[in-house]
Order: sequence, then C-alpha cells, then structure tokens
Amino acid sequence: MEKKDNSGALFNNEKREKETHPHYQGKATINGVEYYVSSWIKEGKNGKFQSLSFKPVQEVKPAASGRPSYNKEFDDFLNNI
Repeated sequence: MEKKDNSGALFNNEKREKETHPHYQGKATINGVEYYVSSWIKEGKNGKFQSLSFKPVQEVKPAASGRPSYNKEFDDFLNNI
C-alpha cells in the first residue's frame, strides 16, 4: 500500500485489555512526518465520537532550548516568537 502525505489508516485494536487502551490504532504521515495514531470511542452529550491521539514514530529529542526539536525551519520559527 502506497503511503500518501497527510493521510493514514486506523485498525481495530485486537490487543485492547483495559478501558484506557485505544479502540483503534494505526499510523499517519503528516507533512512528511510519520505518527502513531490512537482512537477512543467516547460518549458525549450529542452522541458517540472519536477522540484521537498522535505521537511521532521517531522520538523527538529536546533542543538546547529545552523545547522539543522538530526540524530546523520549525525550530527557527519557535526561536523567533
């Protein structure tokens, strides 16, 4: 399957053992960065919805500034705000 930027897929979490474990898991690529995606089905006042969590596949290391370092362009942007 070809990976397209700004897309991903979720699959039923067959290993779900606790209520805190996600119902669905998968991966997505956003702006060339690959993320793990987790999804929980929740109940709200307007009915069921999915809550999502994204975590970079490659761990982000803190920069000298103490903030996470993502890429040079983004780091330069953060340093100028």
